[in-house]
Amino acid sequence: MEEVKIYKTKDLVLRVNSFYDPSKLNLDEWEGFLDVLCGDREYQKEAIKNAIIYLAGGRYTKIEDLIEENYNKNPELKNRYVTIEEYKKHIQLSNKLSANIDLATGTGKSYVIYGIAQIMLGLGLVDKVLVLAPSLTIKTGLTEKFKSLSGNSKLKKTIPKNAKYKNSGIVNANVTVKNGDICIENIHAVYERTGSSIEDSFKGIGERVLVLNDEAHHIYNKVSGRDEEAKSIKKWKEFLLDPDYNFKYILGFTGTAYIENEYFNDVIYRYSLREAIEDKIVKNIEYVQEDDSLNRNNENEKFQKIYQNHQENKDKYPIIKPLTILVTKDISSAKNLREDLINFLIEKEQLSREEIEKKVLIATSANEHKANIPKLKTVDNKNDSIEWIVSVSMLTEGWDVKNVFQIVPWEDRAFNSKLLIAQVLGRGLRIPIEYQSPQPRVVVFNHDAWSKNIKGLVYEILEIETKIYSEAILGGERSKYHFEVYNLDYSKEEVEIEHKRDKEIYNYSRIEEEGIKLESQVEIVNKETVYESVSENITRKRNYAIEYNTWSVEEVLDKIYEEFQTREWEGRVLQLGENQYTKNNLPPRDRIKEIIIKSMRKVGIKGDKLVEKNVNKIFQSFSTLLRKKGKTVTTEFKIKEPIQISTKDIQRESISIGSLKRDYSIFYTNNWKNEIKNIEQKELFSQLLEDETLPKYALKEQNEFLFKTPVNLVFTNKEPERKFVEQLCKKEVAEKILGWIKSRDRSFYSIEYTWRKGGHQKPNSTFNPDFFIKIEKNDYKYFIVVEIKSDGDDSEENKAKYKYAKEHFERLNSLLQEKGIKQKYIFHFLSPKSYPEFFEYLKDSRLIEEKFKSEIENLLENEG
Repeated sequence: MEEVKIYKTKDLVLRVNSFYDPSKLNLDEWEGFLDVLCGDREYQKEAIKNAIIYLAGGRYTKIEDLIEENYNKNPELKNRYVTIEEYKKHIQLSNKLSANIDLATGTGKSYVIYGIAQIMLGLGLVDKVLVLAPSLTIKTGLTEKFKSLSGNSKLKKTIPKNAKYKNSGIVNANVTVKNGDICIENIHAVYERTGSSIEDSFKGIGERVLVLNDEAHHIYNKVSGRDEEAKSIKKWKEFLLDPDYNFKYILGFTGTAYIENEYFNDVIYRYSLREAIEDKIVKNIEYVQEDDSLNRNNENEKFQKIYQNHQENKDKYPIIKPLTILVTKDISSAKNLREDLINFLIEKEQLSREEIEKKVLIATSANEHKANIPKLKTVDNKNDSIEWIVSVSMLTEGWDVKNVFQIVPWEDRAFNSKLLIAQVLGRGLRIPIEYQSPQPRVVVFNHDAWSKNIKGLVYEILEIETKIYSEAILGGERSKYHFEVYNLDYSKEEVEIEHKRDKEIYNYSRIEEEGIKLESQVEIVNKETVYESVSENITRKRNYAIEYNTWSVEEVLDKIYEEFQTREWEGRVLQLGENQYTKNNLPPRDRIKEIIIKSMRKVGIKGDKLVEKNVNKIFQSFSTLLRKKGKTVTTEFKIKEPIQISTKDIQRESISIGSLKRDYSIFYTNNWKNEIKNIEQKELFSQLLEDETLPKYALKEQNEFLFKTPVNLVFTNKEPERKFVEQLCKKEVAEKILGWIKSRDRSFYSIEYTWRKGGHQKPNSTFNPDFFIKIEKNDYKYFIVVEIKSDGDDSEENKAKYKYAKEHFERLNSLLQEKGIKQKYIFHFLSPKSYPEFFEYLKDSRLIEEKFKSEIENLLENEG
C-alpha cells in the first residue's frame, strides 16, 4: 500500500513548459556560454535555462498564465488553494512576468543572476538590467563578482556573435545607466533623492528592463528596524509594482523562499539544501538530536560545550582558522550574549579582556556595530584574530565566509520559523578550498527540542502537510451527546495586604545541630550530546567534560555577612542555641562556618569548594531571615453572570498526517463514513486506514454506541491522553456517562492563572482543561473536568493551574447553587498512575461524591 502523501516543497514548484518556439528563442547558441559560466554545476544551467524559457519563450505573458497551466495539472496546488482565484489572490507581483528562483545558500546564486542578465540582454529582449540587493554588503559582493565575470575573456568569447549586447557595463546608480548595462544597487539607492540615476534611467521604460532581486525573501517578509535601509526594504515591493516604471520582467533569487513558514507560491526552479548537501556542493550539517544536560538553560554548561566543539574544529581543520557563529533573536540579545561570551572566554583562556575582545566580533544593524560589518570580509584570513561572531539571524547575508564550522542558535526565537532556520543554516554552508574532500561538516549546536524543526526543513517537509479535521456532529445519532457548560465572566482587582509583626524570632538551632540539607556533588561531570547528520542519516555521540562553577566556603561566608550587614532585619532575631543575634549583634563567623562545613561533610563533600546548587541552598536557608517584610498581593474577584457554552460551537481542529508518526492518535467510530461529511476528507481518511506504515497507536476504531462524544474524530497527543480516551470508550464506563468532550487547546473553555517562571511573574496565562465528562444522578448534572498530565509532572506551572482551576470551579459551583441551577463541576488533575482508581470511582459514584484524589494532586498540593 502506498503511503499517504505528505506534500513536499518540490511539489509546489511551478513547472515551466520546456517546449518553445525556436524561431523566437535560440537557446542552443548559448550552450558554450553556460558551459564556461557554470562548469559542471548543472543545477545552475537548469535554473538559467528555466528562467530564460519562461521570460523569452513566448508561451507566457504574465505569472498567471504559468499558474493556470500548473494548477490544472498539479493536484498538490489544488490542495493548497481550493480555487485558482484563491491562488491568484496570493500572487505577490501579479500581471507581470514575475517569478522566484530558489537556490540553497552557498550554491553560487550570483552566477545564475549574471547568466540570466547577460542572455536577456544578448537576446535583445531587454535593453537594461537592474539588479537590486537588500544591503550594501550584498551589492558590493555582487559588483565584484559581476565585474570579474564580465572581464573574463574566455567567457566573453562564448557570447553568440549575433547577440545584441555583448559587452555589458557593470555600473551602479551613481551614473546614468545606458543600454546594455547591468546596474547593481542597494534597494536604499532607489529612494535617494539626490545622487541616484534610478528614476532617470528606468522610469517609463520598464517593459524593456529586467529587474533581478537578490535575497528576495526581504520583499515579502516583515522587516524590523527604523533605519533608512530597513525603511527602503519595506518599500521594495511597492517600487516593483510602481506604474510609473511599469516593469514587466521581474525575477527574485533566494535560498530561503519562505514567508515565515509558507513556501513562496511563484517558484519556477529549486535546488534544495538537501540536494546541495548530497551533491557535496556545501558542507554537511550535523545538529543536536539529543542532549543529556539536566538544565538546558545553564549558560555556563552551554558555553563549555560550544567551546569544546570550537577547539575540536581547530584541531580538525588546522590549515585554516575555524569560526563559530552565535545567532540571537535581536540586537539587544546579541549585545548581552557578546558580553557573556567575553566573560566566559576571559575565565577559560586566562587572557586579558583586551585580548579576548579581539577574538569576538558582533555584527548587527545597530549604528554602534556598523564599523564591524566590513570586518566580516576578512574573518576567514588566518592572520585575522576573530574566532567568534555574534549576529542577529536576519542580518548576516551577503558575506562569502567559508570557515564557519559551528553555528549556535542561542534561543528559540532565533530559530522558530522555516525562514529563520534556513537563514541561520545558510551562514555556514560554503566549503573552504583547503577542505573540499572529504566533505566537511558544520555543527549546529541547537537545543535538542528544536531538532525536529531543522529536520523538517532539510527533509523538505512543509507545515502544509495534508490535514485531517475534527468537527462537531450536528445531525445523526451521536449529536445527542452535545451539552452546555457554564463558565464565569468576572473582573479582577489586585489588592496588597501588608504583614504587621512586631518581632519575629528565627530559631536556627536545629540547622546548627543537623546541618543544611545539601546534595552530594562533583565538580567535573561527563555529559553526552548526540548529533544527527543530514546527508548520511547517522548519529554521532560526543562526550563533554563539564566543569561546574564553584565557591569557596569563605566566599559563601562573605556573601552571607554582606547580606547580614546591608539588609534590613526589620525586628527579626536569629537564634542559635541559647544566643540571640540581631543586625547590631551578628553571630560569630566561625559559628556559621561550622554549620556549612558540617553540612558539607554530611553529604560527603571534601575540601572547601561548593557547586552552585549547594551555594544556593545555603543562601536560601538564611533568606527567610533577610526577606523583606512583605506585602501579599491577593486577587479580589467580582463575579458577573455565568456564561453558557455549547459543545455545538466547538471550533474545528486539525492535525497533520505526519503527526500520526509522532505519538498522535485519531479515535473514530465504525460509522465514520457517515460522520465525516467532506468528500475529500473522507477519501483521505480511507487512504489512512489502508496505510500500513502508520504505528498501531495512530488509528483507534471505537463502537459508535460507546463513543459518547459529539465530534466526528478525537485527536490525542501522547500516551496519557490516548489511554484516557480508551477508558472512556469501555462499555462499563460509557454506560455510566451521558457524554464527554475533549476540549480544544484554545477557545472552548479557558481558565486564567498566574505563575512564576524563572523569578518572573507570568500573569494572565490561560489553559483549557482537557476533558469534560457529563454524568447525571438524582436530577442533578455533574461535570467532571479533567486535566491530563504525565506521572510526576508537578511543575510550578501545573501547581498554579491546579490552584486557580480549583478556585474557579468553587466560585462557579457557589454561584450556580445561589441561582438554583442543578449543576456541579468537579475538577481533577490526573495522570496514568491514578486511572484505575479514577474510573472505579466514576463507576460507583464516589467520583461525584468528591471522594477521589489522584497521586499527582497530592504532589501539586505539596509545597515542600
